Amino acid sequence: MVQFAVGVVLARILFPEQFGLIGMLAIFIAVAQTFLDSGFGAALIQKRDVTATEICSIFYFNVLAGLISAGILCWVAPLIADFFKQPILTPLTRLLSLILVINSFGLIQGTILVKQINFKANTQASLVASVLSGAIGIILAVSGFGIWSLAVQQILSSFFRTSFLWFLSSWRPALIFSFKSLRKLFGFGSKMLISGLLNEIFNNCYLLVIGRLFSATDLGFFTRAKTLGELPSHTLSGMVGRVTFPAFSIIQNDPVRLRRGLKNALVLLVMVNFPMMICLLVIARPLVLLLLTEKWAESIPYLQLFCLVGIMFPLHLINLNVLQALGRSDLFLRLELIKKFLIIINLSITWQWGISAMICGMIITSLLSYYLNSYYTGPLVNYGIREQFCDFAMYLIMAALMAIAVYAVGLLPFPNLWTQLLVQIAVGMLSYLGLCRLFRLPDFMVIWQAGRNIFASFFVKGKAA
Repeated sequence: MVQFAVGVVLARILFPEQFGLIGMLAIFIAVAQTFLDSGFGAALIQKRDVTATEICSIFYFNVLAGLISAGILCWVAPLIADFFKQPILTPLTRLLSLILVINSFGLIQGTILVKQINFKANTQASLVASVLSGAIGIILAVSGFGIWSLAVQQILSSFFRTSFLWFLSSWRPALIFSFKSLRKLFGFGSKMLISGLLNEIFNNCYLLVIGRLFSATDLGFFTRAKTLGELPSHTLSGMVGRVTFPAFSIIQNDPVRLRRGLKNALVLLVMVNFPMMICLLVIARPLVLLLLTEKWAESIPYLQLFCLVGIMFPLHLINLNVLQALGRSDLFLRLELIKKFLIIINLSITWQWGISAMICGMIITSLLSYYLNSYYTGPLVNYGIREQFCDFAMYLIMAALMAIAVYAVGLLPFPNLWTQLLVQIAVGMLSYLGLCRLFRLPDFMVIWQAGRNIFASFFVKGKAA
């Protein structure tokens, strides 16, 4: 919510072109960031018994990789500027390369906290970083620093998060380093590195293509829609994913518990994500016009399409978490290679029809990717796509019925957009909860009863006090 609020304020102050220029550099920062970790973080979480030598070796590797990546990025900055025909990208790229150096010092602390399933410390660090960097970024934007306010905000976010991770984590590096330890972990990590590189390159290649073939303003509309469309599903999936990967790793040798854990996590994700994304699709127009103002109106159809992409994201993540937890990085890599081939096909066909066509292609590739993910996960835990669909189909139907109600309410006359938006959101929440309650969907009823018990206990305590 903090990141969302900061993004909204900055979008109201700045212009689409400025966000587009930052978007042009996203693929280069993302690829370099993947090199920092090189798959060692996932290997560290997946490995049951980790030694101090292995942890220290990974830390020093991360720092060295951060320095090298930042140096390479500074060196190629003029080439990036020439490719996009935007001279300002040269100093901007060199400034943003600081993010890589800063992040390299905090990767291992964050990984250790995840392995310990200590998400409170990670959340505290991220929250403080978002608030402080966001406030400074907004001040700079109001003061007329333009695109540099976005760059400084991103750098400070990395700096504050890394600093607080060091403050909250008790681990400190010792003067220990072992190539042998790195080689042992690299067997699993190398495949995760290649998978991560493919994922970052191909997920961000749309920014590369749009930045090259279209204007910075068009890319700004695309990136803002992408950010808004991904925020709900990626935030929810990130929370659940950060818990399930280490949790699944602990029970990797118990197929029955692993299957049950996958089912529970999947149903929980779709129960929340389906109505959230479908409602966002319906209310996209009043939401964008109110929060971002009329200058961002061209991003509305992109946002609506990205909502359909976001519906599928939790389904991908939870299935891939199982592959990682089981140590099947070979299958993980194979899947990534197949899915990246689908992205190449999509781009080669849709670019000539514009940005909306590209996003429609993303929806199709997302559906195919989910089929592939569940195809490989299913036999390993005896929970394939048919069983998964049966478990979440009713929640998809309830969300679709909710969307009809929200859309119908939007056709009524309202005095202003604020009233329309608030009424549509209220109708969406009430209708979805009411439908799930009416049809007594099993997993929903478990959560419903738990919520009632919590509310009742608070009421009793308050009455006693």
